[in-house]
Amino acid sequence: MKNTFRLMCAVAFVVASISAISPAVRADILEQVLVKVNGEIFTKTELETRQVLVLRQKGQPMDLKGEAGAAQLRKALDEVTPQIIVDVVDEMLLVQRGKELGYKLSDEQFKTAVDNIKKDNKIETEEQFQTALKQENMTMADLRRNFERQMIRSRVEQNEVLGKVGITEDEARKYYQAHLNEFTAPPAVTLREILVAVPADPKGMNVAQDDAAKAKADVIHARAVGPGGAGSGESFEKLAADLSDAPSHANAGLIGPISAKDLSPEFQKLIEAMKPGDVSQPIRTPRGYQILKLETTTGAQTMTFEQARDQISDHVLGGKRQQEFLKLLAKLRAEASIEFKNADIKKAYEQGLEAQKQTVS
Repeated sequence: MKNTFRLMCAVAFVVASISAISPAVRADILEQVLVKVNGEIFTKTELETRQVLVLRQKGQPMDLKGEAGAAQLRKALDEVTPQIIVDVVDEMLLVQRGKELGYKLSDEQFKTAVDNIKKDNKIETEEQFQTALKQENMTMADLRRNFERQMIRSRVEQNEVLGKVGITEDEARKYYQAHLNEFTAPPAVTLREILVAVPADPKGMNVAQDDAAKAKADVIHARAVGPGGAGSGESFEKLAADLSDAPSHANAGLIGPISAKDLSPEFQKLIEAMKPGDVSQPIRTPRGYQILKLETTTGAQTMTFEQARDQISDHVLGGKRQQEFLKLLAKLRAEASIEFKNADIKKAYEQGLEAQKQTVS
């Protein structure tokens, strides 16, 4: 089974390192109940579990040995705990709201969820599934409780938030006119390249190697443009496939389309002076000598309102949904009885709320 529900054993280290942990976390170890939300409790063990999961998800490598390790752990926990406490309280409020509305997970919904887990993790028998649950320190009751909370929260967000927001034609058109740059693709070019590489020399430039590469590039260029540079030369695509040292030789030297703004100023100036079909002189680059052929150019292209309609809806509705969701949470918080059993955990909660406000702003 994948690590969907795996809990790390590092919780034991968190508890054992009480003297090395910040006051906020030290307090949670001494207190069994950290906060009550409308009578529902959140405990130190649940906090430790969430802290471990968040740190693991962040993928923070930590050496937990000695004073330096303790300081690193303390810093990491101080960073993640405020948001954890805010998320916990909000989740409890949303689930409680859903239960007031009568939402619950049916047996059929739970069976479907379990079947999906088995399929995703290639678990073929019930015995394998029970063994996997045991390895994750979970029971079927734990699993069902987790699914139900997720489902209830999703239903509340769907009915209390998503179902209450929409976008009018006038709003969509105003957004489109005010944000045309979001729907405009910059000028782009499609090129083909031939690279004659100059091997890197740790002692500095090797003049002989550079001269040899330049001479080879000049010969290839002459073959590409033909006698007198009249454009009657050999196939650039074939020359690129046969002679280029660039990885693009596998695609006959094709590179792009590339946004013009992503080109260096020197290359932009070079391309501006070319027209489709033109072949550049060999250009010295950090990789060696590069010969370019301009295939196509496209100017800035702006999507029509109809083409951009779906993106406009995503932008506008996303903002509206966030505002409506925050309004719902503010209402639930104002109406709730939130009782902190520890001053440091309360402070972490307030820090998390302030960070949330700043992020939204």
